[in-house]
Amino acid sequence: MELSFFGANCLRISTKKAQIVIDDNLEKLGLKSITKPTDISLHTHSGIPSKPAHFTADMPGEYEISGVVIHGIAARAHMDDESKESAIIYTVAADDMRIAVLGHIYPDLSEDQLEAIGHVDIAIVPVGNNGYTMDGVGALQVIKKIEPKVVIPTHYADKAIKYEVSQAELAEALKNLGMEPAETLDKYKPNRAEWTDTARLIVLNRQ
Repeated sequence: MELSFFGANCLRISTKKAQIVIDDNLEKLGLKSITKPTDISLHTHSGIPSKPAHFTADMPGEYEISGVVIHGIAARAHMDDESKESAIIYTVAADDMRIAVLGHIYPDLSEDQLEAIGHVDIAIVPVGNNGYTMDGVGALQVIKKIEPKVVIPTHYADKAIKYEVSQAELAEALKNLGMEPAETLDKYKPNRAEWTDTARLIVLNRQ
């Protein structure tokens, strides 16, 4: 497995049998779309434009395709009122790894949501704040509950990205998160031998 970051909340997860793209709204943000017709595309909210893909998940549910098991869990978006759940948390299981894609959620998760998320090896966590997504404090709240071995922050300030709502600088977000980067990489290949009881923070350079 290999993870690559393309800006905002967009990542590509490459497994032995599939290519999974998360939240490819890059064209709306001034960058190039990365979705290919052979990809599995996951949308954590309704603002992601649809692109031709092998399979697209944009609502809660359970899916199994190309050796990948995907579970979409309804959640309250950061901008929702208490009665709405317009965001989707995804768990992605492949290559003996389990990834949680949190999206722009309100950090106060219910016991049912935590049970549905279950065991997590890697958490992909937006940290940009300003009313649009979680800040470092909210991200830490979720991280403590799901206890991943690896945390990958996303959706922070980037001069190349035209966000609708300005986002916090990565350094500021990480300060609030209270974690120091273990590594800054172009791509991340998970290796259980490197993991400890303390979560590792991996910062990925935008490709």
